Amino acid sequence: MAGEATSVGFEYVFPAIRGVQAGREYFVSMCPLRLIPRIFLFDEDEIAPEVRAQRVLNKGRLPALARYILDNPDDYVFSALTASIDGDVTFESIGDQGAGMRAGQIRVPMAARFLINDGQHRRAAIELALKDNPDLGDETIAVVFFHDAGLARSQQMFADLNRHAVRPSRSIGVLYDHRDDLAGLTRLLALKSPVFKQHVEMASSTLSARSSKLFTLSALHSANQSLLQGLKLKKKAAEEVAQVFWERIDTLVPEWQMVRNRAMTAADVRRDYIHSHGIALHALGRIGNTLLRESVDPQKWAPRLDPLSKVDWARSNPAWEGRAIIGGKVSKSHTQVTLTVNYLRHALGLPLSPEEQRAEDAYQRGEA
Repeated sequence: MAGEATSVGFEYVFPAIRGVQAGREYFVSMCPLRLIPRIFLFDEDEIAPEVRAQRVLNKGRLPALARYILDNPDDYVFSALTASIDGDVTFESIGDQGAGMRAGQIRVPMAARFLINDGQHRRAAIELALKDNPDLGDETIAVVFFHDAGLARSQQMFADLNRHAVRPSRSIGVLYDHRDDLAGLTRLLALKSPVFKQHVEMASSTLSARSSKLFTLSALHSANQSLLQGLKLKKKAAEEVAQVFWERIDTLVPEWQMVRNRAMTAADVRRDYIHSHGIALHALGRIGNTLLRESVDPQKWAPRLDPLSKVDWARSNPAWEGRAIIGGKVSKSHTQVTLTVNYLRHALGLPLSPEEQRAEDAYQRGEA
């Protein structure tokens, strides 16, 4: 619908479409971004949880959300806010029958309170972004308005709106992210590299016991992140380095090749070995990063990886317990990744960083 929220006299006027849900009226409108911080309230942190209608604002998320808007002014996307209006709401339709009865405008007194039920972080990020770029104020965001029915109803709305919200898997995030060069590099490897082609689960970040895939896209992405961290490489050079690195690792892990040759199943390899799990890929990436920081010339770093061919990657290897495996299960915690890296550094004759040494000392004392 054309138009935007305006203030007339002592009331706000929003173009709106009227709907009914669970027997209650609600309205869908467009609101200019400049109005969002001014009229939409948020329960501040000092209010006790039992009398709030929202969760506490996680201010650590705001800079990244605001930067997302500012860095992508031509193609950012924010979903609708949901708000309750504590005050009188008058709907004026543009017609007396058919679709005209559902379209029109709502009038809300300026004394009314607009309380956000869903989207408080988007609201705060918009406020932050407007300080850097006031021109964004003329853009709009969809808002779903409900008439306030008291605190209990607002709290229930928040619970209901978030009850079935499922965060997409990290693999899906990598698969669909076309802004991040590293995500693009990871997709390229997964789809084109002979090491990974047809053996990477692209959508889920977990693999079922019977999956025919060896790796997840999210695990490969994390490994590439570790591999290329701090290396100032152009996009094409980074792609080439990553491809050569993983092809070199592939020559040192015979079970990966056996899966491709159908001499072993992916399920058997995942069950009996840890080298296709996220923790191992991450650790290998960190090892590679150490070597690449010294030289990106494969003739210099590739031979130094040779001792990996003698590493016993089997789950039954007692050396993994407490490092990569806790209580019989592969663990991806930060400490476990570090201890796995330490094991591989020892195999390659590489020194530990101070942080890695502290983790190793704690492990040797039985504190890890």
